[in-house]
Amino acid sequence: MGPVYLPCRVIFGGSAKIERMHQWGIRRIVLPPMKIPFSTILLDLGGVLIDVDYHAAARAFAALGFSDFETLYSKAQQDHLFDGFETGELTPDQFRDRIRELHASALTDAQIDHCWNAMLGSIPTERLHIVAQLKERYQVLLLSNTNAIHVPAFERIIAREHGISDFKSLFHGAYYSCEMHLRKPHAAAFHHVLERHGADPERTLFIDDSIQHVQGARNAGLHAEFLDLAKEDVVKLADRLGLLVP
Repeated sequence: MGPVYLPCRVIFGGSAKIERMHQWGIRRIVLPPMKIPFSTILLDLGGVLIDVDYHAAARAFAALGFSDFETLYSKAQQDHLFDGFETGELTPDQFRDRIRELHASALTDAQIDHCWNAMLGSIPTERLHIVAQLKERYQVLLLSNTNAIHVPAFERIIAREHGISDFKSLFHGAYYSCEMHLRKPHAAAFHHVLERHGADPERTLFIDDSIQHVQGARNAGLHAEFLDLAKEDVVKLADRLGLLVP
């Protein structure tokens, strides 16, 4: 009887090689490591699916007479205005009142909302298609740092441009920081979403255009890919990673 060959994959090594097992007369073929099969794809919203232009908000405020939006933004960051709004600690009315204080003017609620929502763009049709395609092969979830003024605004955009009245229905689960009271890049935000869907962090791929969120996901035990919008969009990234290859 000749030697027996058994395929065996190991977690180290490069090219395939043959190791002789003298004691049993068996030759073992050692293959390169298997690519980790993802079962869940976790997507960001702003930048990944919907176009966002932060400078558009600055231009909108400037049109109302406030030319130094960068100062406003800096002051708001210092007192954690945006973080608090994104985690639901501040209501829309409290957010608007604080903007009026920083602006030192009597802007109306409608004016503030208009300026704040000016940064929201469109979701190209091909990005909705890639979500649908991914959904056929993976559990597809959404996790967005957002706020109670932006949520109805981008839902109106999607309804107007694509006739979709229930945006969350495009995913197996969709989560907004302002509703969860948790935000990226904190590990608790990622774990909250994955636990709700029985998703294994080690088999989850997170995609975001903010490097700090990508690092936060990795620290939480997920695989994470940084989407560099200067080089590609989520459609090209999915193709580059072979996420839809049979």
